Amino acid sequence: MRQHSSLARLLASAAVTAILATGLGGCQTMSDITGSLTTKSEPGPDADPRRAVEVYGERYRADPKDTDAALAYGQALRATGQRAQAVAVLEQATLAHPGNKPLLAGYGRALADNGNFQQAFDVLSHAHSPDNPDWRILSVQGTALDQLGRHDEARQYYASALKIAPDEPSVLSNLGLSYVLSKELPKAEEILRRAYASTKADARVRQNLGLVVGLQGRFAEAESIVRADLPEDEAAANVAYLKQMLSRKDGPGAHAGTMPVAALNRPD
Repeated sequence: MRQHSSLARLLASAAVTAILATGLGGCQTMSDITGSLTTKSEPGPDADPRRAVEVYGERYRADPKDTDAALAYGQALRATGQRAQAVAVLEQATLAHPGNKPLLAGYGRALADNGNFQQAFDVLSHAHSPDNPDWRILSVQGTALDQLGRHDEARQYYASALKIAPDEPSVLSNLGLSYVLSKELPKAEEILRRAYASTKADARVRQNLGLVVGLQGRFAEAESIVRADLPEDEAAANVAYLKQMLSRKDGPGAHAGTMPVAALNRPD
């Protein structure tokens, strides 16, 4: 039980800071969550985050009022872990363009990355409207509320997102992790299995499900989940990671920045 409660605390402290490196969504890295709230990806530098920082940073500095450049630069900064700088860039862009919803969405996501959960929630509330809600933003607002310990409220946002995008695995994954944070592991497993059953589920959903099963003591089953349908090298790496996570007995911040969660953070 000590091991399980330690891991639950670890999830609670690391979930959003570990989830997001590239944006409010997408299925691109272990640090993303759910679908893009910023600019459409452009070919070229986006494949290399460091190169993207150089390219979009140069564009932004040449014209700080260029909203596309600001969004792309903020996204690239987040992808390379420069979260405070991403917040600063996107804050300035929103001040220059008040009411610009894509900028507000990107700024809110950057705030969530940086651990400013209440401010992120407030900013994201202005990034869409009740008459035209965005399920990606609703999902991120849910993750912010979860990080504030307001799990019941968070689940209302996930429910609203799922009404717009039924069975969307990224939202289901966020919802499942919400139940992990409140230590309701059987419920978390039930929801993560729904997410895992989707043809759109990515590797993070697999990792989340395996971790939740392992947290309940079913280690052989957890290993089979993280191994399934993967090349041997990837399967071995997943199993090694799972064993590491399930054996941790140290403090809650031990894996900040590395948790393979698809969900609290972090749509893009």
